Order: sequence, then structure tokens, then C-alpha cells
Amino acid sequence: MNDEHRDASKDLPPHGGNAPVQHEDFFVEQVPDHLVASEAGSEPVNSVGRAALAAKSLLFGRRLSNAEEAEQRLSKRLALPIFSSDAISSSAYASEEILLSLAGAGAAYLVYGPVVALGIGLLLGLIAVSYRQVCYGFPQGGGAYAVASATLGRLPALVAAASLIVDYILTVAVSVAAGIAAITSALPELAPHRLSLALVALTMLAFANLRGIRESGRIFALPTYLFVAGSFTVILIGLIKIATGDGAINWSRDVSVHVHDSAQVLLPLLLLKAFAHGSVALTGTEAISNGVASFKKPEAKNAAATMVAMAILLGTLFIGISLLAFAYGKVPLEVGGETLLSQVARASLGGGAPYAIFQVSTMGILLLAANTGFNGGPQLARILASDGFLPRQVGQRSDRLAFGAGILLIGAAASLLLIATDAVVTDLIPAYAIGVFIGFTISQTGMVVHWRRQADVGWTARAALNGIGAIVTAIVLLVIVTAKFSEGGYLVFVAIPLLTLLMAGVRRRYNRHERELAIKPGAIFEAPHRPRRIIAPFGEINRSTVRAITLGRILEGTTGELIAVRVVFDETEEAQIRSRFEELFPGVRLVTVESPYRAIVEPICHFLDELEELPHESGELPINVVMIPEYAGRHWWDRILHNGNGKRLRDTLLGRRNTVIVDLPYRRDVE
Repeated sequence: MNDEHRDASKDLPPHGGNAPVQHEDFFVEQVPDHLVASEAGSEPVNSVGRAALAAKSLLFGRRLSNAEEAEQRLSKRLALPIFSSDAISSSAYASEEILLSLAGAGAAYLVYGPVVALGIGLLLGLIAVSYRQVCYGFPQGGGAYAVASATLGRLPALVAAASLIVDYILTVAVSVAAGIAAITSALPELAPHRLSLALVALTMLAFANLRGIRESGRIFALPTYLFVAGSFTVILIGLIKIATGDGAINWSRDVSVHVHDSAQVLLPLLLLKAFAHGSVALTGTEAISNGVASFKKPEAKNAAATMVAMAILLGTLFIGISLLAFAYGKVPLEVGGETLLSQVARASLGGGAPYAIFQVSTMGILLLAANTGFNGGPQLARILASDGFLPRQVGQRSDRLAFGAGILLIGAAASLLLIATDAVVTDLIPAYAIGVFIGFTISQTGMVVHWRRQADVGWTARAALNGIGAIVTAIVLLVIVTAKFSEGGYLVFVAIPLLTLLMAGVRRRYNRHERELAIKPGAIFEAPHRPRRIIAPFGEINRSTVRAITLGRILEGTTGELIAVRVVFDETEEAQIRSRFEELFPGVRLVTVESPYRAIVEPICHFLDELEELPHESGELPINVVMIPEYAGRHWWDRILHNGNGKRLRDTLLGRRNTVIVDLPYRRDVE
């Protein structure tokens, strides 16, 4: 502690002071012996730390205090683009996935595209109503994981969490890839650079989220609302053309409604496959229930209202675009070519400025959809970390109150997926939506148990609604898995068990640590009465060594034993060291350990092993107190000039049975 801080501590009021006292702008003492650190009192104490803080403040903005967390909470206006962008943006590619499945069997089957879209829209309504109940039932957030933890047990909860994490990572990758596809559709010359563009976009999104959830919401709110307005414009113009009999509407050129009788047998399977691929439109609907705690008060009510608004917008846009695609006779082109939405928009708006603005807004919301993964994923990871299933660092807030570790982990995983697939949306889709439907099914099943346990007025109706949702989503999950498993969906069933085992393993380690650190009931703690053996290893005989030996003599007392230890490499060095040591420290036992193989740390550790086998006159096993003197340089580069043997010895002895480590860093306050 430097002199400035020592002087400041003198200004602390005596015990019993009633009025809050501020001193040196470092702390405020509200009650006796309770200090609140100010911003100045939380600043780094060295130049390296101050430089790092200045750099972070420049990049991400000033540090936010815990008291400012309430200001970071979201209104419905900002929450809609943050948590619903994934779901709303899926209207940009979900219709294309339906028609791709149908077109593979022949153009005649495209007539069923709007029908499949309508079915998915009905399922969306059911899921939205079900998750609206999750918002009220579990206002602390956590979605499917929170529901399963409270109702179904640990394993279903971990499976739900793992499936949602996988889906959040895929959300980021798919959304970024689709956003870049929107631009390359308008500017085909950029298509060869889509991977580089995708990685740049991903980095910018991660950076924006590291600045804080509220600020990222302000940044990306405009593209969302611009896309919604543009999509409604496209649909409205299309409906006008339908109503007026415009020549652009041909109800799918070259498409015959008649399907040959021999193909009727395969029709249900084809429709189920199209339904499975189009179900990507439902991804992201659970994000609001995961982030209820991020809403302004009343959290549950605001989250539920946002859920309803999201469902209405998504359903209208998805069904409208699917209908117009069929009406205009548009079909998906080759992989990496112009998107179906781009074709529909061009048919409604023409190829001028309105179309260009719409494509830019499409790119914006698709990139913003990745923001859902960057917000929902870390929120879920925070809850998992608090429950001990992920490292606690994942749940810690950054200077901007964002969950920085979770954001970086999801960003890194998504970037690997983009590299593996060359940022092609079609290659990412097969694994998409499987995880989220696993979460859907588990959460709805858990809600049935929740309402049954609650057993208040009207619980049967709520339980029935969630029960229907569980059955329907389970059936859809089976269909999706059947349709997508061989196309790449099997990878999800590799990732989910691995994540589940990982989280269970983390929890087991935390449980073990808790058992080791637990205080037994009724335990009384007194100063240890066991004999002490003070071990003082040293290198050079200098001020640091003097300090260690002096402290060792104090700790030795009248019943302890002080042993200085020095590793030497030959007899000449041993004689020099012993002569100098006995001159400075008469009466202190010195043990020299000759090391022909030039090892330093290892011989000291084995010497401690030998000491533990020596009996003590009391018959008890002595406590070994190992004091490690180190020189602490004034600057970071000073550490390069020292061998670091003290640190290596400390790291080696950490956790050693019957051993206490005393670290003695030494630095004179002179140049």
C-alpha cells in the first residue's frame, strides 16, 4: 500500500460515528466499519492497470456502477429489437427454406408453400402464448432451463440449457451469414468475400454488445423498425397488386396445382420436410423469456407484452412473404445467389432506391438477429454460472455491466462455424432449430408440472395450454430431427451431450470444493496448538532474505523450529553460502541441498517430504510454514530480469497437505 492510501486511512472516523463521512474521495463510510469504494477508490494502483482502464474506457465507454444497472434495463421499445430480432428476421429466410424443400420434388409442389407457412404461423401463436406464461411464472429469467430446474430436475434442465446454448451460437452464425447474403444479393460482386465480410460483421456485433445491452439496443433499434416497415410495405404493395389483378401476379408461373396421383403418397412426407425446414422461423421466440430480468419494472408484464408484439409481427411478415413468393412465381436460386426475399422485394418495389434501402434494412436486422444470441446466451450463461454449472467468471459483469465472458465465448464459437461453412446459410440451417425445439418441449412440459404444483384458480386451463404446446412441439421436434438428421442435424446431438457432461462436470468440481471448504456445524476455531516448523528457502543473501529470516524467528517462538534452505550446485558454492549465512544469522539452522542436475524447486519439495517423515518430540505432525522471499520490481519489465523461482515454488506447493505458504514480496521505495 502506498503512502497516499495510508494517509487517507487516517481520516476514517472513530467507531460510533453516525453521519456518513467521506475521506480523500476513496471511500464513503455509511455506517461504522462499512466502506463504499468510490470510482476513485476503485481505480488501478499501478501504471499498467491505469493504462488498461483508459484503453477500455476509450473503446467501450466509462465504467458503470452497480447503482446504474437499473438505468440499463430495457423498455418494450428497445427490448423488441434486442430480444425479438432473431425471430422477426427469420421471415427473411424461412420462406426460402420451405420453397427449397418443395422445389426439390418439382415445381408443382410449390403451391403448398403458403399452406406450410400458415401451419408454422399457427404453431408460432401456440408457442408465443405458452412462453408468455413462462414470463409470468419465472420472472427471474432463464426460460426453459429455469422451468426445468424447478420442475423436472437437473438432467432435463442441463439438456435444455445445452440445447439453447447451441441454438444461440447457431443464431449468431446463421444471422450473420444471412445478413451478408442480403448484401451479396444486391451486390453480387461481393459474393467471393462473404466469409471475410461475415467475420468483420461478427466482430463489430461483439464489440457493440461489450459496450452494454442498452447501448447496443440503441444502435440496432433503427434497422429492426426499418425492416418491419419495409416488409409491411412490400406485402401491402403485393396485396394491392393481387386485388387489382396486376400483371406481376401470376400465381407462380409454370406451376400446376395438379399433383399426379402416384405422388400423393409422398406428399405428407414432403410437407413434413418443408415444415421442418421452415420451422427456423420459430427460433428466437424463447429469448424474451430468458431475459425477463433485463426489462424495466414490471418485468414480467413488459416481457409478456413484448412476446405478443413479436409473435404478431413475425406471423404477419412470414405468412405474407410466403404468399407473395408464390404469387410472384419466385423460387430460390442456386446456393449463394439472390435470396427469395430479395426477389419478392424487387418485384414489389422495383430495382430503384426503395429496393436498395430495403436490402440494407434486411442486412441490418439479420445482423441484429445475431444480437439476440449475444444477449440471450450470456444471460443464460449467467444463470448457469450462479448455479455452479459454468465457471463463475462467465457470470461476472464487465465495466459496462455486460457479461463479457459469455459474449466472447459465443462470438468465438460462431466464428468457427462461419469458417467451417464458408458463411453459407444453407449449410448452417440443418443444425438450426433442433436445439430450440428441444428447449420448447422441455419448458412446456415443465410448465405443466409448475401449474399443477401451484394449483391456484384457473391452473387447469393454463396447464392444458402448456400440455398441448408440449405435445405439438415434441411432434415437430421429431419431424425436424427426421428431416434434418442426415443433412447435418446429427451434429446437434453430439454438441448437446458434450455440453451437458461439461456442465455436470463443472458442478461436481464446485461441489467438491464446497465440501473441502465447508465449516462443520458447532466447530470452534482457536489458534493451532500443533508444533510449527518454519522453512525459509532463499537464493541470494540480501535484504529480502533478512526479512524472511527475521519473520521466521518471530513465528518460531519458543516451541517452533526455523530451518533455512539453500539449493547449491557444487561444494564451493556451499562453503561460500554457509560462511556468509552463519556470519549474518548466528544460531539459525541452515540446510544446503546440493543439486547436481541443477534443479531448484524439486529438491526443496522433496526435502519437505523428508521433513514430514521425521518424528517430533511431541508426537504430533508439525505444521510446515514455508516462507518464500521474492523481489518485486518497480516496473513490469523488472520481472523479466529475475528467474521466477519463487513463483514456481509457490505454484508447486499450492494445495500441499499440512503446508502453509507465506509469500514475502520485497521492494525498496527507492530507485
